[in-house]
Amino acid sequence: MSARDDELDPQAAALLEELGSGIAPPSSTLSVDAGRQLLEELFAVEDPEPVGERTDIEIQGPEGPIPLRLYAPAGEGPFPVFVFFHGGGWVRGSIEAYDGLCRRLTNDAGCLVVSVEYRRAPEHPFPAGFEDCYAATEWAATHAADLGGDPDRVAVGGDSAGGNLAAAVALAARDRNGPELSHQLLLYPAVSHPELRWFDSYDENGTGYFLEIDSIEWYHEQYTDPADLGNQYAFPIRARDLSGLPPATVLTAGFDPLVDEGRAYADRLEAAGVGTTRLHYESQIHAFLSLYEHLEGADRAIEDIASQLRTAFGVDQ
Repeated sequence: MSARDDELDPQAAALLEELGSGIAPPSSTLSVDAGRQLLEELFAVEDPEPVGERTDIEIQGPEGPIPLRLYAPAGEGPFPVFVFFHGGGWVRGSIEAYDGLCRRLTNDAGCLVVSVEYRRAPEHPFPAGFEDCYAATEWAATHAADLGGDPDRVAVGGDSAGGNLAAAVALAARDRNGPELSHQLLLYPAVSHPELRWFDSYDENGTGYFLEIDSIEWYHEQYTDPADLGNQYAFPIRARDLSGLPPATVLTAGFDPLVDEGRAYADRLEAAGVGTTRLHYESQIHAFLSLYEHLEGADRAIEDIASQLRTAFGVDQ
C-alpha cells in the first residue's frame, strides 16, 4: 500500500487486512477450481434479501445451454428488464456468487434481473462468453413479455469482466441490429488490456488493493489470445466508433487498478455523443459492490446505481 492509505475507506482497509492485503496467493498461483471456490466464498451473502420470485432456467445458446437465474420484484408487472453479467476475470464468478447483488438490484431498481451463467475461460476463451451474453440478451428482449417484463425497457450491465461483456453486448446490439437497449451499466469495467495501453492506475493501485496487476494480466491470458487485441468485442475501448450506443453509467473506484481505463471509456462515450453518467467512489476498492455486507459505502453505491436504472427505465423513484 502507499501514503494514500489514509484516503482508503476504513472498512475496506480492515477487510483488506483481514484478507492479507488482497486475495493471496495471487490468481496465477491458484488452480482454476481453487480460485473459483475462493471467490464464491468471499462473495457469499449470509443474509440475502427476499425477492418476489427467483427462478433458474436454461436457454439454448450458440453452442449449448446457457443457465439463467431470473429475479422478479414483488408486485405486478410488466417490469423493466436488466440483463446482468457477473465479474471474475472471465474465469471466476457465477450466478450463485452474485445472487446477493442481483437480489438488491431487483428490489432497489424495481426490475426483472436476468443473471447469465456464460461460459468461462480458460475452458472457453473469447468469444464464447461474449456470444453467450449476447444470445441471452436477445432472448431476454424477445421473451420479456412472457416473463412479465417490458420488451421496450431492456438494459444490460455487469461488473469488472461483466462490465466488459456488457459494453461488448451494447456494441454488438448496435452492429447486428439487435435489441434496442435502454441503458448500459458498466461497473468498474475491464474494457482495455495492459498491452494496448498502460494506465497509471495499474502502477498506483496494482498491489495491495484486492485486484492486483499480476492477476489482471493472468485473467487476460486465460480469456484472450494476442490476435484478439484489436477486437472491439474483446476490448471495447478498441472500438473505432462508439456513436449510437445506449446511454451509459460508468462506475469507478479510486483504489482500483481499472479506474483509469473506466474513465477513459467514459471519455470516449461522451466524445461520441453517448449520454454518460459517471459514478466515482474515491475511497473504494475493486469489487466493493459485491462486498456490501462488509462495506457501508457499497450499500450507498448500490442505491446509486439502482437509481440510475430507475431513471433509465422511467420508473418512479
